[in-house]
Amino acid sequence: MFNIYTLPLILIGCVLQDHAYPADELMPLTCRGRVRGLEPSRGDVDDPLFLGMLWRVLKDVRLDNDVVVSVFETNIRVLGGLLGGHSMAVMLKDAGHYMQWYQDELLHMAKDLGLRLLPAFNTSSGLPYPRVNLKHGVRGPESRTGTETDTCTACAGTIILEFAALSRFTGDPVFEVHARRALNFLWEKRQRNSNLVGTTINIHSGEWVRRDSGVGAGIDSYYEYLLKAYILLGDDLFLQRFNIHYASIMKYISQPPLLLDVHIHKPLLPARTWMDSLLAFFPGLQVLKGDIRPAIETHEMLYQVTKKHNFLPEAFTTDFRVHWAQHPLRPEFAESTYFLYKATKDPYYLEVGRTVLDNLNRFARVPCGFAAMKDVRTGSHEDRMDSFFLAEMFKYLFLLFAEEDDLPFNVEDYIFTTEAHLLPLSLSTTPRAPSPPANSTSEEELDDSNFDWTCPNTRLLFPDPAFPRNLRDPIRSAVDKSCPRPAIHREPGMGRPPLRAQDFMANNPDHLELLRRMGVSLIHLKDGRVQLVQHATQAVSAVAAEDGMRFMQEMMELSSQQQKEQLPPRAVQIISHPFFGRVVLTAGPAQFGIDLSKSITGVSPYSGCAELSNAAFVQGRIALLQRGQCMFAEKARHIMKAGAIGGIVIDDNEGSSSDTAPLFQMAGDGRNTDDVTLPLLFLFYKEGNILLEALKEYREVEVLLSDKARDRGEIHWTEQEETRFDSVTISKWPVFQGSVVTPNSGPVAPLQ
Repeated sequence: MFNIYTLPLILIGCVLQDHAYPADELMPLTCRGRVRGLEPSRGDVDDPLFLGMLWRVLKDVRLDNDVVVSVFETNIRVLGGLLGGHSMAVMLKDAGHYMQWYQDELLHMAKDLGLRLLPAFNTSSGLPYPRVNLKHGVRGPESRTGTETDTCTACAGTIILEFAALSRFTGDPVFEVHARRALNFLWEKRQRNSNLVGTTINIHSGEWVRRDSGVGAGIDSYYEYLLKAYILLGDDLFLQRFNIHYASIMKYISQPPLLLDVHIHKPLLPARTWMDSLLAFFPGLQVLKGDIRPAIETHEMLYQVTKKHNFLPEAFTTDFRVHWAQHPLRPEFAESTYFLYKATKDPYYLEVGRTVLDNLNRFARVPCGFAAMKDVRTGSHEDRMDSFFLAEMFKYLFLLFAEEDDLPFNVEDYIFTTEAHLLPLSLSTTPRAPSPPANSTSEEELDDSNFDWTCPNTRLLFPDPAFPRNLRDPIRSAVDKSCPRPAIHREPGMGRPPLRAQDFMANNPDHLELLRRMGVSLIHLKDGRVQLVQHATQAVSAVAAEDGMRFMQEMMELSSQQQKEQLPPRAVQIISHPFFGRVVLTAGPAQFGIDLSKSITGVSPYSGCAELSNAAFVQGRIALLQRGQCMFAEKARHIMKAGAIGGIVIDDNEGSSSDTAPLFQMAGDGRNTDDVTLPLLFLFYKEGNILLEALKEYREVEVLLSDKARDRGEIHWTEQEETRFDSVTISKWPVFQGSVVTPNSGPVAPLQ
């Protein structure tokens, strides 16, 4: 049985086998496999790349490779995948219908891998080295690792589920012992006053290298695994520790609906004014904890940011602007959506899931899969599709919409690892490994008498069906900046608006009092600057809290306006067959010519000055140019004189790519460039070759030059010609569409 949400996963599986195998990942733009060492390095992201396609591992995969891998990534992706596959194989075999041939082959491979990871734990602290050589361990010149001193908290604290499961499946306690030792050390090194942990720790001394603390990147799954270890293994110690941490998170980090990093030694001092997308898992963890109200609030904030930018940016500011524009198809938001629907059965979360799925199909789907977004502002793509997209995103979306008869098992009998692999709760009844000796003093400090040991009944929590909606509406309004302001019943002294950011003075007592009533506190920094932080719960009323949020947004906008901003990237979107708008390339802007981000209204006509030998061929088209030999502005004048409607300059520096190089802006020639009235965009070598290869294979290639990728819903295909674009749907924003040609009219070939 499968529903319509299973179909993309089935199709992707076919594409993986056709285009990627035996490589580790599919590169969806170029329809080929990503082979480690042959593609530009992506750092830790590439460390787990040696195993990914479980349906062929029994026949083809060997683990005794001389390769250095991330202990963290290999554990959650590979070891977790093997154990999850073993769990499912055993379940199907026991049901008597499938896999009767299975003889624990995946488990044997999992133990082999676990033994190869164990040398990383050979430290005085018990914290693992961040990397290990699968053949040579961590010591000696052959290993090419073992010199690292730091690791992230999540990297060392996200081991227990997989290692404990491996111990209990195999009866070998060594794995669980090491995982527990690492967790115990992290607990001992928490900051005792705030009960928070830092982001990066020295694996030998236990000193915190980075003392900022949050629930996002670097720490996220440490908290997740404390609670899930209690659920999977039934050890109360894990729940006690999680409860202590959680109370501090809600006291210092949670500023509903925001989750902002703080300093572990000064938890009232914010560490930054932006959030990363990995924290989107936290509402789902709060559901497991039973704390539904803040889960609803934070999830709604994330949903509104998602709707604002089509995807959740890799990082975004407290006023919901893009901080880091990438989106590598992360599944954490879909994960929290699934858990909130399971807890509340509110159909609202089915609509959220549909939005996620629709955006994936509209903006990320390409001929060979789904491509990561290089920039959510332009809709440009990156040639990557990480394994977590298949392991988690499709799984959570399928489960969100699945009916009971769509599943051959009860999902409630399993716990999801951080990579969404399923481990059976029956492991809690399997004899566990003895715990390492713990510091008795620290254990005496554990007092969880203020915490409930049972999850609340959501029907009793929310007897009014409209209550969740009442939590969501103010957050939606704040993100949209369209909150209706009541005309009456405002707090005394709170005008309308009570205080504008441009009028604020830090030494004005009246202004400080207004801030206090809005729940905004002012912190004086040592360098003389002041920092504003809002705690909505400290406002005198809901209306005052709303005013405070607006004031904070205005302050962020005012700060942004005072800084000179770099021109944002632009987009080249291939809309002809067989791409149909699915492939979007990141392009650098020019500091002259038409600004694709501004309305076309008010642009004056200008004149040109040069000609090309094949002007008739170029006329009405978008010219492809190679960088070099003359100024960019001169190139623009040449093609404009020939009647071109736009130009794309391709870098002549072999191997350059927007993946690794900063955005490139083409400057003028020192003269007045007001005469250049067509758009000119710049593509690095890699992106340019994608376009040239398409032109070489299909001869006629039609593209859009715009400030961002257009929704495929704005591209209308006629019955006679699929690639006809209806420019009327683009409103007044300048979008230049046409066939691309090379001005020399010779054979088209990739740059050499």
